[in-house]
Amino acid sequence: MAKKLSSALGIDIGSQKIKVCEIRSRGKDPEITALGIIDTPEGAVDHTGVYNSDAVGSALKQVLSQSGASASQAVITVAGQASVLVRTLEVPKMNSTELTEHMQWEINRNIPFAESTIVSDFRPLGGDDPNSPNMEVVMAIAPQSAIDTIIACVKKAGRSTSAIDVEPLSMARSINKSYGDVLGDKTVCMVDIGHKSTSINIYHGDRLLMPRQVPVGGELFTKAISDAFAIPVQDAEAMKLEHCQIPDWAGTQTGGGMDPFGGGGVTAGFQAYNPFSDDVLPFASPAAADSFESDVANPFAAPNPFDDPSNEPIVEADPIPAPFAEPASPSLAETDNSQAAQIYHAIAPILDEFVSEIRRSIDYYRSRGGDIEAVELCGGGAKLGGLSEYLSKALGMHCESYDPLRRLNLNVRKVAPAYVEEHKQEFAVAVGNGLHIFFD
Repeated sequence: MAKKLSSALGIDIGSQKIKVCEIRSRGKDPEITALGIIDTPEGAVDHTGVYNSDAVGSALKQVLSQSGASASQAVITVAGQASVLVRTLEVPKMNSTELTEHMQWEINRNIPFAESTIVSDFRPLGGDDPNSPNMEVVMAIAPQSAIDTIIACVKKAGRSTSAIDVEPLSMARSINKSYGDVLGDKTVCMVDIGHKSTSINIYHGDRLLMPRQVPVGGELFTKAISDAFAIPVQDAEAMKLEHCQIPDWAGTQTGGGMDPFGGGGVTAGFQAYNPFSDDVLPFASPAAADSFESDVANPFAAPNPFDDPSNEPIVEADPIPAPFAEPASPSLAETDNSQAAQIYHAIAPILDEFVSEIRRSIDYYRSRGGDIEAVELCGGGAKLGGLSEYLSKALGMHCESYDPLRRLNLNVRKVAPAYVEEHKQEFAVAVGNGLHIFFD
């Protein structure tokens, strides 16, 4: 546990961006006094964790200076699939001594790392049903080397590490302070879309119920655009941020195109010939067939000069049914040639996979007897134009962009308001880390 502080630096080291948020205590209220973002040095961090603490430490020092943050103590999260395991467990209710012994056994049997030296912690989640014989506990396990690496990053930046936390619990603090008035009694799926991976965490209020991380992030969307338009990744990233706007019709089509088994399309109205049917075909009678063969089958035959057409009775021929009906009107997906539509078609397969991962998490939670009332989107990938509306349709529930600065006093001097508005969704974890000073 961190000692009680009046100010702290919340630091979030991602594979694409490093985010910092300085929070000070003004009485009982938190006040944000500095915000900053800087590019993560290339190759220094990936979805598994930090590889180059010197490069990351130098970048962190630079962004702290640029943002004007002066707090000396930092709270930082350890993240990455090879750097931390976070899991919630249901165990029998027991006292603190019994719980400590039991959790040591749980930790020893859940270590997923090859490294034998690990750091671990656990915490009862609280809020359990008093009539239930069980209680829920969250545990975190990380290799000692991962802890040493992020502490080295903070030290390189000239600050001290006051506490090390995990992202799901950091976001729980953010929910408590920023959305306690509207989400305090709801079960919410928080989707934090990073560059390399996405965290899908389920909370009831600020109580963590289920953490999950999947290897689908903004990088895959960028690569899909790069491949589709044959442009460099840097240009594809700029195109994604500046021009991507998922069309309103997206999600209403199967794969963005026509449903071949639907009611429309070129085969609508086509009747297949049934040789066992009693229905008479247009040329079923021999006379009709002969007439058709003589008048139509040989259109180049010379006329008979002895035939008097005036003596022939005029017979109204039955209309010949067309084998195909008129084509259906093309869908919006087929006629929309805007740049936004082209970008959407490029990223549609990744979007399908992304939606499937969210749905899989929600369905698993529902299979355990729970339900989800809202989906909140944060992280850099959440800035994809039209994403919240698209997910609302695809998942059949309300999705919205999460604002970690909501209900927090903002007193930032070195950052323009427009910059804060543009990047606020990226600060969820950094804000949650800084809010550590308001929680035990």
